[in-house]
Amino acid sequence: MSQPEPNHKSFDIDDGKMDREEYNEMELLERLEALREDMEDLGVSTLAEVIQRIEEMHRRLDRT
Repeated sequence: MSQPEPNHKSFDIDDGKMDREEYNEMELLERLEALREDMEDLGVSTLAEVIQRIEEMHRRLDRT
């Protein structure tokens, strides 16, 4: 008996989904690396430090 041909369309959809997921992961990786570089440039290492710096800047700007 002959076997039915595989449904190539479903493979294409799966490949497209994988490509999208991989693209999204690469995009997230770029954002995280940029965030790390920005934090290093600013001399902060935690989110708490970022929040503190933001609050300090708001207070400083509100005084002017």
